[in-house]
Amino acid sequence: MHNSDQKSDFKLISKLCFRLLPVQILLAMVNAINGIVSGIFASNFISEEAMGAVGLFSPVSLLVGAIGMMLVGGAQILCGEFKGKNMLDRIRDVFSLDIIISLGFSLLITAFLLLCGIFDLTGLFTKDPVLRPLFNSYIIGMSIGILPQILGQQLSGFLSLENQTKRTFAASISYILVNLVLDYLFVSRLKMQIFGLALASSIGLWVFFLVQAEYFLSKKALLRFSPKGLKWADSKDIVRIGAPGALSFGYQSVRGVVLNSLILSYVGALGLSAFSACNSFMPLFWAIPTGMVAVFRMLVSVSAGEEDRQTLKDLMKVVFLRFIPLMCAVAAGIIIFARPIAGMYFKDPSSEVFQMTARGFRIIPFCMPLSVICMHFTCYGQAMNKQLLIHSLALLDGVVTMVAASALLVPNLGIDGVYYANICNGTVTTLFVLIYSWACLKRFPRSMEDLLVIPDGFGYGEDSRIDISVDTMEEVVKLSDAVMSFCKEKGIDEKRSYLAGLAVEETAGNIVEHGFTKDKKNHSIDVRVAEKNGGLIIRIKDDCIAFDPSERKDIIDPEDPLKNIGIRMLYSLADSVEYQNILGLNVLTVRI
Repeated sequence: MHNSDQKSDFKLISKLCFRLLPVQILLAMVNAINGIVSGIFASNFISEEAMGAVGLFSPVSLLVGAIGMMLVGGAQILCGEFKGKNMLDRIRDVFSLDIIISLGFSLLITAFLLLCGIFDLTGLFTKDPVLRPLFNSYIIGMSIGILPQILGQQLSGFLSLENQTKRTFAASISYILVNLVLDYLFVSRLKMQIFGLALASSIGLWVFFLVQAEYFLSKKALLRFSPKGLKWADSKDIVRIGAPGALSFGYQSVRGVVLNSLILSYVGALGLSAFSACNSFMPLFWAIPTGMVAVFRMLVSVSAGEEDRQTLKDLMKVVFLRFIPLMCAVAAGIIIFARPIAGMYFKDPSSEVFQMTARGFRIIPFCMPLSVICMHFTCYGQAMNKQLLIHSLALLDGVVTMVAASALLVPNLGIDGVYYANICNGTVTTLFVLIYSWACLKRFPRSMEDLLVIPDGFGYGEDSRIDISVDTMEEVVKLSDAVMSFCKEKGIDEKRSYLAGLAVEETAGNIVEHGFTKDKKNHSIDVRVAEKNGGLIIRIKDDCIAFDPSERKDIIDPEDPLKNIGIRMLYSLADSVEYQNILGLNVLTVRI
């Protein structure tokens, strides 16, 4: 039995993060893989200039992604808060409202892109006589996939909340396969050129959306679309919460236009093709921190709703102790294989465009571990409503640092100036996180809690709670004494102290006896007992199969009267008992 902040929730939280991570990375990789496939087909089957046209669409793609991120981020955090407060009806309202808003944005963007492509209104992006007609055709084909892209992004977020990540996995694999097959058919066989390249991607996105949508039409779905009884005021909260985190993507859209202009002015079309090749392949690896943030967002929003200080700290410890080392290893791999990756796009190793592309794969990865810090602190700021932090990071990361550094370096270093600007960007945003905490505390941060600047009145402080991690039945036996000792120290009366110890021991014992034996996996239980304003709250969290004790509290077996006695005792003694299954974790909250 472990009774310390270092061992309480961190083990369980770390396991949960890495259990959720693969599907979230795959989801983030969907567009990245599409970009790689499109880039390879563009440069190898159409022309080097076609690769530039694909790169010109990157700012548009970032803008669409920013809108989708704003909506899904705001809706997820809002739903996480309601989930932490056990308000299911409000979660359903937010789900329906988010789908309606997403549909409206999708239709507007689709109409705009069609008009730009059909009527040659793309002068803002390029005036190059070769690139512009290619870009017009590409933008028309891509517009067909905007609606399923944004709606699919929303459904992925809600499937995660329903613990249906396998559905997202199936949708992602389906999209990748459809896109690959159609790219070969449209571009290589039917010679549909760059329009066929875009059309293949759009059709793949429709498959991605429909595979996910089918679940929400089934009886298994907890969340169902219903326009009745919507609280339209929630739309402001969705945008307010989601906008800061998505602003970075919006700023990156502006940044992309500026960088493309700088490269065309100082390096030329081949420089843009090299930069586009890097931008088409690197998202495959940027999907890893993007997936990390998606997992972090789900968990941090629930923790904020529960006012769970310890889990907030444990989540950020996972970022520093698990996620950042993983990104360092990924970055090292990209650097080592820079030339083979560049060879996927440009076959001649002696060509100038090949050399520029290879240097990009050697330099850009150095910024990736630093970017993990920026991305997660932005997400944390969203959940905790730290407006100065999130807006400052979005502005610095999205446009200011990158554009300023590129403008200074590109005239002298050429395309390498853009690559080095990425490292400058990661360094500046990391320093800002530290400076922000220092300014808020009026001293240098000395702990994770200092770095997060968690408000004093938020949740339960270290002196008003006890955290215990249990792995075996032998440790369960010691639980009751530990809980009763804590209650005595906090001045809780003898009757409630006894009831608290009994409730914890009976519940934890039931989980070890039944939950731990249902599969061959290793499990653990995290128990928290907290006192606030004379009230006593017990929270028991485990990673076993889903089990709602309320379904057994009224069942009495005539042949075995003692069966379920622990559950019946718990419900008879407590003032209230609430159960939730949150992202695959059983969470039981008892008030005595």
